[in-house]
Amino acid sequence: MEVSLISYTPEPEMTVAIAARRCYSALESGELASGLSEEDAKKLINTILEAGHLSPCEHASFTFAIEGVSRSLSHQLVRHRIASYSQQSQRYVLESGFKYVVPPTIADNPKARDLFEKQIEEIRETYWKLTEIVPKEDARYILPNACETKLVMTMNCRSLYNFFERRLCNRAQWEIRRLAQGMLECVQQVAPNLFSWVGSPCEMRGYCPEGKMSCGKINSIIR
Repeated sequence: MEVSLISYTPEPEMTVAIAARRCYSALESGELASGLSEEDAKKLINTILEAGHLSPCEHASFTFAIEGVSRSLSHQLVRHRIASYSQQSQRYVLESGFKYVVPPTIADNPKARDLFEKQIEEIRETYWKLTEIVPKEDARYILPNACETKLVMTMNCRSLYNFFERRLCNRAQWEIRRLAQGMLECVQQVAPNLFSWVGSPCEMRGYCPEGKMSCGKINSIIR
């Protein structure tokens, strides 16, 4: 898996701070940035995060390049609807030698890995034969969820909070949890104050929204 931050709103923390200032100030628009230091921006950000006033965070966006992930992951990823996605098309890109993602439980089990890889090879061969007699867009129906995909994704800061809260949770599947951790490391480098409060609900607020599906980690935190 590779994830990189390829673009983001210039000075994202200052942008969010100015938007927050707009809510609480009678200043003219041209004066909103006047005298606003980095320390002032940090204090404003902490104030709105503590208050749960997150709309100013929507003014900062972050764009990621992601590859080496499975179609199984991308199907989960697009459920986060307040985002923009551009994904490598299986209609137009020939997948005859497709790479694939192997779950750790399979990779660490020789018997399971052997079964898995044999089936992948059969799918590759069948896919290639199908492309000789039908369009790629129809041959792709035989491709597995393990098939590697590449995409570019853009989310605003508030949507990222939602994404991280759900996908850094121990209940999230291993692959998307790994992606979330990689994305978090990227944004913390350019906007540390905006993303200092990020994590699963049990770590950040001491409660678990999973109910009976909880992993039990919250119990150890409370103790």
